[in-house]
Amino acid sequence: MTDPVCPPGTAFAVTVDAVRAGQEMATTVAGLIGRMTDDELLWLLDGDLTLRTGFRAMTSAYNSVPVGAGQVDRLGIPGIRFTDGPRGVVMGNSTAFPAAIARAATWDTDLERAIGDAIGAEARALGANLFAGICVNLVYAPGWGRSQESYGEDPVLLGAMGAAMTEGVHPWVMSCVKHFALNSMEEARFSIDVQVAEDVLHEVYLPQFRTIVEAGADCVMSSYNSVNGTWAGESRHLLTEVLRDTWGFSGFVMTDFLFGLRRPIESIAAGQDLEMPLRQQRARALPAALVDGRLARADLLTAATRLLTAQVRLALRARPTPARDIVASSAHRDLARDAARRGAVLLRNEDLGGTTVLPFSADTLGRLAVVGRLADAPNLGDTGSSKVRPPSTASVLAGLRERLGDRVVHARDLAAATTAGRTADAAVVVVGLTSADEGEAMTEVDAELLQTLGGITRIPGVAKALSKALSAGARNQRGGDRHDLHLHAEDVALIRAVAAVNPRTVVVLIAGGAVVVDQWEREVAGILLAWYPGMEGGRAIADLLLGDAEPGGRLPVAFPRHREDLPVVDWNARTVAYGRWWGQRKLDRDGTTAAYPFGFGLGYTTFTLAELWIGPVENERFTVTVSVTNSGRRTGRHVVQIYAHLLGQERTVRVLVGFQVVPDVAPDETRTVTVDCSTRPLQRWTRDGFTTDLTILRVEAASWSGDPSAITAERILGLPPVKTTSKSSTTDRSTT
Repeated sequence: MTDPVCPPGTAFAVTVDAVRAGQEMATTVAGLIGRMTDDELLWLLDGDLTLRTGFRAMTSAYNSVPVGAGQVDRLGIPGIRFTDGPRGVVMGNSTAFPAAIARAATWDTDLERAIGDAIGAEARALGANLFAGICVNLVYAPGWGRSQESYGEDPVLLGAMGAAMTEGVHPWVMSCVKHFALNSMEEARFSIDVQVAEDVLHEVYLPQFRTIVEAGADCVMSSYNSVNGTWAGESRHLLTEVLRDTWGFSGFVMTDFLFGLRRPIESIAAGQDLEMPLRQQRARALPAALVDGRLARADLLTAATRLLTAQVRLALRARPTPARDIVASSAHRDLARDAARRGAVLLRNEDLGGTTVLPFSADTLGRLAVVGRLADAPNLGDTGSSKVRPPSTASVLAGLRERLGDRVVHARDLAAATTAGRTADAAVVVVGLTSADEGEAMTEVDAELLQTLGGITRIPGVAKALSKALSAGARNQRGGDRHDLHLHAEDVALIRAVAAVNPRTVVVLIAGGAVVVDQWEREVAGILLAWYPGMEGGRAIADLLLGDAEPGGRLPVAFPRHREDLPVVDWNARTVAYGRWWGQRKLDRDGTTAAYPFGFGLGYTTFTLAELWIGPVENERFTVTVSVTNSGRRTGRHVVQIYAHLLGQERTVRVLVGFQVVPDVAPDETRTVTVDCSTRPLQRWTRDGFTTDLTILRVEAASWSGDPSAITAERILGLPPVKTTSKSSTTDRSTT
C-alpha cells in the first residue's frame, strides 16, 4: 500500500466515499471500527516499527522516510505517516526555509500560509500525511535552545503564525501543533516539572494553542515535561479538560518521541491517543490490559475513533498527490528567498555623511570586505529533529560574489580581516551562532526513564549503565540552551577590529533568538539580523545589503540590554516556576528599557500613522482603522501593530491585540488599514472561565511595543466608537 491518504479499492476508501456522499462521520467511522479485530485496534495506538528496527532507522538518518503508526493494510487504513519540521520537510532533499523565528519576524500570515502550502505539498510528494512542524511554545527565557523552531514570545503572534501554517498544509497533509504544553527548556526537557498558576497557564501559555485548535489542527503533540506534578503526555487536565472539554478539540493527541509518556494504560483514559514513534510501552502493556479490564474498551474505541476520523477528514479535503519534482522546486526556492528577505530585521542603520550606510550601491561600491567564520557557511540552524537537508545552500559570501564578483574580498582570521577592512569601501562582518551553540541536544536520561523503552533496557543494571553513558555524552553535548547571550569573544574581537579601520562596517547577525549586543553595537554603522535564513539565505542577504529588497522584519522577541533583565532559569533544574511576566511585558512592568523592543525593525524608508479609529467590541473582536503614509523616498513595507490595555487594573501592561502588514507603499502614498483585533489578551481566567471587566480600553497604533510616537485612543467598553486624529512617525527611532 503506497497511497498515504486514501488507498483506492479498500474498506477505508469506502468509508471516505460514504462520508463524502452525506453519511454521518461518527456512524461511518464506527462501521469501519466494527470490522477491526482487537489486535488491529491496539495497533492504531503506537508506532509500527519495533524498538530494534526503529532505533536502527532513526540513528542512521532520522525521519528520512515517513514514521508510520497504525497502518492496517487489510482494511486500507493508511495510518499516520509523520514528517518533522518546521524549517521544511525533514525527509529527502527538501526546501530549507528560514527558521520559524525568522518567518515570525515577517509578521506576515499570508506568507506563512504560502510556505505551509509548499511544505505540505513536499511532504505529500515524499509520502507523508502528517506534518509535525508547528511549534508554538512561548519563549519564556532568552537562550532557550529551540526558540528558533517557534514564533517568538507573544501569544497573539504565535497563534496567528501557527494558524496560518496549519491552514497552509491542510490541503495536503494533517497538521500537528506542538509541544503541549510549557516546553521551553531543552536540556531538562525529560525531567523538568513546570509549576504555573492556573490563571497564568490559561492567560499566557495556552492561548496560541487554542488559536491553532480553532484554526482546525488535526493533531496536538504533548510535551515531555510535567506540569504541576503531572507528566504532560498523560495529563487529563491538559489533554481532556482543557483541550477537549473547554476548547472542543476533536482531533487526536500524540506523544513526543520515545519518552513521551510514563504510564501506557492510564494515559489513554487521560486523552493520549498515540504513542510515538515505535512499538514501545503500549505494545507490551495494552493487550493484557484490555483482556483483564485495566484498559477500558470504551477508552480504546475513543482513541481509535479520533485517529481514524482525522485520517478520513484528510482524505475528504486532500488534493491529488503532486509530482516529486515539486520538492525544492524553483518556485519553492524563490519563496524561501523572499521569506528570508522579509524576515531579516534591520536593527541599526547609521547616517554617514548624509546617507545611511545601507543599502550599499552595487553601481558605485568598489571593494567589499566580507569576513567572519560564518561568511561562507550554510548555517541553516539546528541539526536535531528539525534538520532539513536541501539539495544546495547559498552562503552570504556566495550570494555577494554572485552579485559583485571579484570586488568581494574574503578574509577569515583577525589579521587578514583587519587588512581587508582597511582597504575596502565597506565591510560586512558575518557572526553569530550555530547548532553548536543552541538547538535540540542530547539530554541526561535517568535509568528509570530508559526502562520505559523495553527490551534489555528493562534490566535495572543495563538501564543504569546506559544512563551513565548517555549522561556523560550529554555533558559534552553540542547545542542545547544558551547560558550566555553574548557573541563568542572571537566574534566580538573581529567586529571591533574591522569597525576600527572601516566606518562603513555592517554586522550580519546569525542567531535563533535574542543576542545581547552591548559589547559592540555602537562601534558599527549597521546591524542586520538574518536569523537562520534558509537555503537561499545568502542570496537574500545580498539582495538586502545591495538594496534590491528592503529588510522587512520586526522582532518577534525583545532583545534585552542584559540577560538578567528577563527571566533567568537554571536550564538543568528539576523544577521551575513560570510566572506572568516575561519578555517585553516584564521589561515594561519593571520599567526596564530593551536594547531592541518587541516589534522593532527599521527599513529603507519611513512611515507615519494617523487617524486612529476604534470600532465596537463584539464577540471578543474589534477593529482598529489607521492611516499609514510612506514619508520616505522609496517604496517600502510596514507592519502596523495594535497594542492595548485596560485602565485601572493593577497588573496590566500593554499587550499585542492585532497587527497588519502593509506592503509596497509608494513614497507619499497613504493607505487606510483596518486591523482585526482580539480582546482575548485582555481577559482574565477565573474558575468559571474567561471574563473581561467592563472598563476603559486604551488602544495604541504603533510601529513597535512602546513606540513613543504611537497614536492612542480610549473607549469605555460597550459605548460607541472613538476616533483620534493625532499622528505618529517612525523616524524618531532610527537607532536605539
